[in-house]
Amino acid sequence: MALGHATVDFYQGAVPALVPFLVAERGYGYTAASGIVLAATLLSSVVQPLFGALTDRRTMPWLIPVSSLCAGVGIALSGLGGSYVLTWLAVALAGIGVAAYHPESARLARTAAGGSHVAMGWYSLGGTLGFALAPVAVGPVLTAGGLGATPWLVVPAAAGALGTAGAIRVLARRAAVGRAAAARSAAPDNWPAFLRLSAIVVCRSVVFVGLSAFIGLYAQERVGGGPATGSAALFTLFAGGAAGTVAGGRLAVRWGRVRTVRLAYAASVPVVAGVVLVPGPALFVFAALAAAVLYVPFSLHVTLGQDFLPSRVGTASGVTLGLAVSVGGVVSPGIGALGEAAGLGVALAPLIGSCALAWWLARGLPEPDAGVYGASTGSARGTTSSV
Repeated sequence: MALGHATVDFYQGAVPALVPFLVAERGYGYTAASGIVLAATLLSSVVQPLFGALTDRRTMPWLIPVSSLCAGVGIALSGLGGSYVLTWLAVALAGIGVAAYHPESARLARTAAGGSHVAMGWYSLGGTLGFALAPVAVGPVLTAGGLGATPWLVVPAAAGALGTAGAIRVLARRAAVGRAAAARSAAPDNWPAFLRLSAIVVCRSVVFVGLSAFIGLYAQERVGGGPATGSAALFTLFAGGAAGTVAGGRLAVRWGRVRTVRLAYAASVPVVAGVVLVPGPALFVFAALAAAVLYVPFSLHVTLGQDFLPSRVGTASGVTLGLAVSVGGVVSPGIGALGEAAGLGVALAPLIGSCALAWWLARGLPEPDAGVYGASTGSARGTTSSV
């Protein structure tokens, strides 16, 4: 499941990796480029709850490989032809594929993890690595062949669909049995806590999508160099999240999920400020740190959401791992327009405030009782801290 998560999230990372090449080859401005990022997130945000609701009604394992291939085909078509509208539609197709993938995938991953926060951290790490590998793969492919080489980018989707087919079949049977047991024993849904959690994840989405959409161009301005510098900055941003993703599960075992979330967002304020304000090559250091602290709570969002809504695990997964994660793309055109008017440094500065808001919201987040998967939701150490 971690492998499949890596291949589908590769296509989320591929979209910002495409941006510098679209700017270079087609002359797109910041607003046009941010519109491409919006294409990958807007439709995804709209349809994500629908897929979550569908998977709450019945297990749909076939949706995982189909949606993965949909994401791959969309990115493969994005560089063909010179029409902005066709490019936007192709990237939107990829966004729909990503949206359809996550609710059922997160359900089956939690089944495989048996409620372990650490195991869910490894599942989330797969997605993080997919993000990180996207600029590493997209950059050389498009540097060598231009935008016309995007059809080669369908390969990870095909590999992921084939590589996870056996595991999906086994987990689907286990998940169907677990669904019946959960229906008999699930605690009441805690909608106020879930909505607060969703607001936190939206704040994170605004920060991370904003950084991932523009850090490539920002690095070229601050450090110098061409698209290769932008790809290096994206890789640094995405790869920094790998350590944070793994650490998140382990810290949750020690401190409890909610305290870990609070600490991560408290730390995000100064490091995101460093990305925006500290000049020169230090940008790469702060980008790695920002990604790490923003990814510490990533897998914890998923399990918290599932435990806040035990009777609607698919909906919870769709929101925390899909809708709320992608909704930050809706603000990308605004960041792009402000960047064209006042510079990217000014446009990225509000992301610091979004980190502070996430920390403030996390202060009121409760630790749920044992979830539908029998997970240990916290430890005796510090689960009530108001850090």
